[in-house]
Formats: sequence, structure tokens, C-alpha cells
Amino acid sequence: MKKIILVLLLFLMLLSGCAGEKKEEEKKEEEPQEEALRVDDLATIHETEFGGVYLKMGIDEFNAAGFAYGDSVDVLFSNGYTIEDIPYYNGYYVDAGETLLIAYPGYDYIKAAINYGEDLWDEARLKVSQGSEGLWAKLALDEHTKASVVLREKGKYLDVQEASDIHYYDEIERYPDEVTFANFRTVEMGNISAGKVYRSASPCDDQHKRAAYVDDLIEEAGVNYILDLADSDVKIEKYIAGEDFSSDYFLSLYERDLVCALALNMNYLSEDFAQKLAYGFTQMAEHDGPYLIHCTEGKDRTGFVCMLLEALAGAGYEAIKDDYMKTYDNYYQIREDNEPKKYETILNRNLEAMLKFLVNDEKTDPHACDLSSYARAYLIKAGMEEEAIGLLLEKIR
Repeated sequence: MKKIILVLLLFLMLLSGCAGEKKEEEKKEEEPQEEALRVDDLATIHETEFGGVYLKMGIDEFNAAGFAYGDSVDVLFSNGYTIEDIPYYNGYYVDAGETLLIAYPGYDYIKAAINYGEDLWDEARLKVSQGSEGLWAKLALDEHTKASVVLREKGKYLDVQEASDIHYYDEIERYPDEVTFANFRTVEMGNISAGKVYRSASPCDDQHKRAAYVDDLIEEAGVNYILDLADSDVKIEKYIAGEDFSSDYFLSLYERDLVCALALNMNYLSEDFAQKLAYGFTQMAEHDGPYLIHCTEGKDRTGFVCMLLEALAGAGYEAIKDDYMKTYDNYYQIREDNEPKKYETILNRNLEAMLKFLVNDEKTDPHACDLSSYARAYLIKAGMEEEAIGLLLEKIR
């Protein structure tokens, strides 16, 4: 009898425990699950200079929503195109051809882009050419395409963000002199003589408050022809029409047709970039120097173009490297002696990638080879004549 009672008690206890577990499970099911951090219905804007898609939300507003630099995010377009697991950075801290969401200082909105790559607007098929109504309808595209950003993983890329985070200021008082502020210097290496080729920030686009200083410096240097990598004639004329435009020397050259406006995008891997550059170098060869090469900051497009010209003129790796990295000293005070990790990161992600692309042969060391033959081959493939190359080299000696 005692045994029967004991069994019954154990059975009742078991039932009670199961009921408790069931109630606990029901309680858990009733608790609302935390929703993924996201922002929806962002208007899209084609950013044509660098080739990307602005998502119409201010940087501060986006960060206030809970996103932080170094997060992993997904970007979902309303036409069905998605980009998964990309980093959100405040700089272009990814390798060439990689996608990111960026909040670059000075941008009005956050932007999805492919670093040194194709125009993401085209990649995402957010536009189609005229007369393609069938494709337009098939993809359900219209001028009101929207985007959502969804947090995928908090802080996944934070280590890269912290190692790469750099920014500069647009107040001249923070710089030792006007030359540094303007990122202005002569290119002197290989067969390029001092005072024949200069590089700098823009003398006409004053968004970084440097144009007037560059203008004074190029007048003093006697610059006679400008290769403007960043702007079209339409953009230049808008700068000139602005109330605050004060670059009189630039204007005098432009009015005499001594400014070649190439409007290069950021994709140095593309044929379009190469063909425009070959045309620009041909125009330089047909005019007398001294020459100025510039983009907006005199950093990325100018960095590639000067690297190519320096290589063409027989400069070696060390000289090219020193000139390329001088910009990062001027803007960010990053040098090999004071910021070795950032210095190496920038060097590897940018110049080393450019040189590998130029040489395009894994068996060849860009540090030890004759880069001039590769630069020449690049330009000939892009459509520049041998005669024009020879004339250009003659004029910069």
C-alpha cells in the first residue's frame, strides 16, 4: 500500500512539473521577440561622381537610430536587389571592388557604394536606358525605388573601423602652411623634372575651402595647363557662376581652353577610366606645361594618375610610394614613423592594389620591376598613341 501511495505521489509530482514547464514555455512564447534594428523606405539618389547610391537619411540621424561604425548591415532595394553583410564605415576602408555602406564626412546622406569599382546604381539596376520599357516593367522599377537598411551583426567590422578611422579638417589654421593645406607639390622623380608637373586639391571646387589657396599657388608656379580629373565643364561653369568663386587664375586658364575636364569616376579598374585618362594625357602632350593634375582632394584619382605618370617616366617604387603617402601626411598626419599600422593599411589597400592592377602578373613584383613598360602598355591599350606618349615624356623632362 505504501508503495502504491509513493508511486502516486511521484506521478503527481511529475504531472505538476510538466505543467510548470508547459506554462513556462507558453510564457516564453507570449513574450514579444526583439525586432531587428532597421530603417525602411529610404529614397535613393544616384551619386554619379564616385558611382554609388545615396540613401536619403542624414548620417547623424542614421547613427541616432542605433547603427554604429563597424556594424554589419544588409541593404535591401525595393526592386529585389539586396546587398548582404557589408560593413558600415565612415571611410572607404574596404579593398577595391568591395561594397560598403559609408558615412563619409561631408556627405549629406549615407551611401552604398563599391570602392574603386562599378557604379552601384547600375549594378543594382536602379535605372534602365530609354526604350527598355519591357525590362523596366519586368524588374518593377520606377523613379521611386526605395531602400531599407537592416542590422546584421553589431560591431562585426569594428576592428577594421578602429584601425582605419581617419579624418581631416577644412580649417587652414589647423595646418602648418598653405602648401600643406592645399596638398600642393611638384612631382619630381624618374625623368620628371622639378617644376614641370604639380598635383594638388581642386583650384575650382571649394567644398573643402582650399580652392583659393591652390589658385594662388598654381599662379605662382606658372601652371599653364590643368588636367581636372573630377569635374565636367558643366560642373566647372557652376563653380564659376557661384557668388563665392574667387579662383581668377584658374578662370583665366579655363577661358583660354587650357583646362581638360575629364570627370573621372573612381573605378580605375574600368575601360572608361583608362580611355578618358589616355585622352587627358594626349591633351597634356599637345599643350605646354607646367601642368597641374588635380581631383577634389588630390588624393584618390590624383593618386592613381600621378602613380601612372611617374611609372611611365621611369620612377621606382620607393619614390612613387613616398609621393603617394605624402597626401596622407598632409591631410591626416599619418606617417610610417608615427602611425605605422594605419600607414601600412592605407598603403596596402590603395597604392599596392593600384600597382598590382597595373602590373597584372602575380609572378612580377611591382616593387622591383620596370614599371614604365606596364604604364606604357596600359595607355596604349586605352588608345593613346606611341607618338603622344613620347611627346608627353619629352615635355615633362
